Amino acid sequence: MPTPRLDAGQLDRLRLYNTPTIANAIELFDVRPRDRGFLPHAIRCLLPEIGPVVGYAVTSRTTAKPPGPEESEPDLLADYLRYVAAAPGPKISVAQDIDDPPGLGAQFGEVTATIHKRLGCVGHVTSGCPRDLDEVRALGFALFGLNPCVSHAYVRLVDFGGPAVLGGVTVESGDLIHADKHGVCIIPPSVAPDLAEACAEVERRERPLLEICRSDDFSLERYIELRLGLQSKTHE
Repeated sequence: MPTPRLDAGQLDRLRLYNTPTIANAIELFDVRPRDRGFLPHAIRCLLPEIGPVVGYAVTSRTTAKPPGPEESEPDLLADYLRYVAAAPGPKISVAQDIDDPPGLGAQFGEVTATIHKRLGCVGHVTSGCPRDLDEVRALGFALFGLNPCVSHAYVRLVDFGGPAVLGGVTVESGDLIHADKHGVCIIPPSVAPDLAEACAEVERRERPLLEICRSDDFSLERYIELRLGLQSKTHE
């Protein structure tokens, strides 16, 4: 049975936290290794001022290299946009740039971001390079990629709706994504309904450490005692 999607209130609560807190909270459930479930730092936030975004992945694969002389490839854009429109929101476009090296041409710029926002997307994550940062910033639309680029070159869709592999990490259509200026995290569906409360628990556990560091009565030994206690709780 598919895991039910979060309602608007649950998604809003997740958006209150930064992505590192989301990652720490996932660790409390012990459902995956701690070095899994997030994209490598080479795929970075290009518009950090947008803040955290949360949404369900709509996936694609793209290339920007010139087609070969004998190649006759179908134009998938119309069917892809219908796929994006039909998916429940909020959504985040997640695209694998299959070129080697990636980033020759941008799939996303002002026009593409605008239609995706209209279709319920809140951001775009790519293993390549987007462009038109100022115009996309004005939309309040998040962008993640290797770097900005100048041209769209010969960019086109290869396929959509299947797995997208970004930096060695596989994102499936429908995966719940949390992303901010720190990077991109995939939320396991089994923990998603309880994750906001786990984030609050992370903050509750960290608060005594911060308080003692800021206290006029600071004690290193007390800090160590509290820190060891926090580690034991994390591994319970």
